[in-house]
Amino acid sequence: MTVDRQQDDRRPLDGIRVVELTQWIAGPSAAGLLADWGADVVKVEAPSGDPQRGFLAALGVAKKLPNPSFAQDNKGKRSVVLDLNTDDGLRTFDRLLATADVFLTNWRPNALERLKLDPTSVRERHPTLVIASQTGYGPVGPDRDTPGYDIGAFIARTGMARTNRPEQDDPVNLKGGIGDHMTGITTCMAVLAALMGRERTGEGQVVETSLFQTGLYAVSVDLATQMTFGRLARMRPRTELSTPLVNCYKTADEKWFYLIGVEAARHLPGVGAAIGWPDITDDERFSTAPRMMENKVELIRLLDEAFATQDLAYWAQKFEEFDVWWAPCQTMAEVAQDPQALALDSFIPVTDGDGDNLMTIAAPVIYNGSTLKPRRMVPALGEHTEEILAELDAASGQP
Repeated sequence: MTVDRQQDDRRPLDGIRVVELTQWIAGPSAAGLLADWGADVVKVEAPSGDPQRGFLAALGVAKKLPNPSFAQDNKGKRSVVLDLNTDDGLRTFDRLLATADVFLTNWRPNALERLKLDPTSVRERHPTLVIASQTGYGPVGPDRDTPGYDIGAFIARTGMARTNRPEQDDPVNLKGGIGDHMTGITTCMAVLAALMGRERTGEGQVVETSLFQTGLYAVSVDLATQMTFGRLARMRPRTELSTPLVNCYKTADEKWFYLIGVEAARHLPGVGAAIGWPDITDDERFSTAPRMMENKVELIRLLDEAFATQDLAYWAQKFEEFDVWWAPCQTMAEVAQDPQALALDSFIPVTDGDGDNLMTIAAPVIYNGSTLKPRRMVPALGEHTEEILAELDAASGQP
């Protein structure tokens, strides 16, 4: 199942082969980006398939439905079924590695070691291979083999769940594999750097990423502050935020938006003009940034009252007129129709192995003015097994 493409479809990773032994989201997303950018990605699955294929059923959805989550990170790949619990499956997998430039896996270290597929063992057999290993918590330490979905390793363990809410509120969750996809991008970046290094030296490299370390980096502003000063400013309700011009407000038609006036003294005059208070900075309470902070509760109350008088469309016009920096707080339904996202060609229709039509999201990179579409659709489980095995036989000269 290929996609019609223009005649010139050159991509930066043309000629690179990636053998992917991953499941769920973080690993498949890294390999999916490489596929978008031209790599031939061979996804090796157990006979039961990547468990992400059955994600909806695992949630209790009885009806057979298209699976946009699996499609998002697996479009553009070829699927091969191998049983790595058998000697024949392991031998075939090793033959496949011999044809690859990159081996990408997010299996836990103890499982890879049992099969002699850990980075050390694989590198002994394939010294020019770039080996990318993703884990929950990293390749060393007491938790190297601990399961680490992003809610655990990326969101909870890093402090993200407790830092991003007022102290009295329950810990928060982030939806939709955000930590997985950030770790996927991190892994993809590491692979590309290792491939560049191999071009210079001819030697393969091992790159190791984890949900936990990526999460630590994601919260690095707060974490570095905590480690330097021994404390953080506590999160407050929106009605008490120290920066009223970096806050969300609700309009008359029940829509929310954020003001993004980080430089408060610079942006307050425009906000004042938009709400019909052009001399707002003449008010002693709001004449300077420190005074605004001192009187933050009052300023937020006044802005709440002002913005509640008109619909969002009215304020959008006013913000344009007075150069107020802002952004709408959109629902997913609104994002799906966002004219800026549409202009960037961010939404990609695909077909899965059952013939279902789905929408997926493009990689967040534009190459030479174009958003790259997948060369293949979403593979059915084992769809390319015979094709790949025939390629291996042809490469080895077997009939």
